[in-house]
Amino acid sequence: MLKIKDLYKSYNSKTPVLSNIEMELKQGEFVSVIGPSGAGKSTLLRCINRMIDPTEGSVVFDNVEMTGLNKKELRKQRAKIGMVFQHYNLVSRLTVFENVLHGRFGYKSTLQGILSIFSEKEKQLALDILDKLGMKEFAYKRCDQLSGGQKQRVGIARALVQQPKLLLCDEPIASLDPNSSKVIMDHLKQICETMGITVLVNLHQVEVAAKYSGRIIGLNKGQIVFEGLPKELSNYAIRDIYGSDLEDLLVE
Repeated sequence: MLKIKDLYKSYNSKTPVLSNIEMELKQGEFVSVIGPSGAGKSTLLRCINRMIDPTEGSVVFDNVEMTGLNKKELRKQRAKIGMVFQHYNLVSRLTVFENVLHGRFGYKSTLQGILSIFSEKEKQLALDILDKLGMKEFAYKRCDQLSGGQKQRVGIARALVQQPKLLLCDEPIASLDPNSSKVIMDHLKQICETMGITVLVNLHQVEVAAKYSGRIIGLNKGQIVFEGLPKELSNYAIRDIYGSDLEDLLVE
């Protein structure tokens, strides 16, 4: 599904944000990337869908090399990659339903996008996804009237209406309370298991990553310092990733 080789990203010639990144994801996997702030987790996700361009290296998604695509080709390939953001990236004055339908823009012409022209099939798809996420009753509510957890479910619905093969989630629970965080993570896990969508999620919380992930990747200073199963995430490995023991992180 996804193969990254020799990925390197630097915003200047001196300091690499990512270096020597090599990783693979199979269809239907749930993989978490953990690491301290500034480790390069967000940059990694943005290099995958080319929100930012890698400095060097290869990103092959669904058998297509992402780094060499022109704008038209990239738009087509990006439609297969859903993105969920920490701060939701919703249009507050629009309804839940309208925000979710924005996920179909990748399949629209410029004119269709400007005029918000959607088929009945697309509208029904949006409502069905909202229903699965427990948000159908809020479909015609403005997004600025929702809680943080509800907004994030709208963000997930917007990504799912693309009918993606890969879901990239950048700190999706960082702004949420524990109860809302559990709801979001449960939904992401269910999406992976029932829809066969590959999920790659950035997380700060080690215990959450261990609970939900099939595999964990640990980043420190832009390099992969751990890759393995949750049960292999020893205190030694956590020190490599964070420079602290798990108990210290939980106290923080």
